[in-house]
Amino acid sequence: MPHSGAARRAAPATMRSQEEPMTTDQSLIEYPCDFPIKVMGRRHEEFAQQITAVVLEHAPDFDPSTVEMRPSRNGNYIGLTFVVRATSRAQLDALYRALSSHPMVSVVL
Repeated sequence: MPHSGAARRAAPATMRSQEEPMTTDQSLIEYPCDFPIKVMGRRHEEFAQQITAVVLEHAPDFDPSTVEMRPSRNGNYIGLTFVVRATSRAQLDALYRALSSHPMVSVVL
């Protein structure tokens, strides 16, 4: 079936491409705000303590007693949810980089 070029239209100039990165002064988040971060990794007896320490480096006012922990169905992984008081995009970016590069972390959302 031939494909008509008319069926493919360019996006209007006002729309941003999904591949176009936001500039440093653009954000969909208004700061300060409470921001949930989910971290998943293999079950390890020190996982929660080590990841909480990383969070505290970037959000010193975070209350560790508020961490939510959920084991995976088979118990091989654990998911942690941190709700941090985000003060800037730079703070969140640095926190995501630190968490993502931690050797015990599989996924950061």
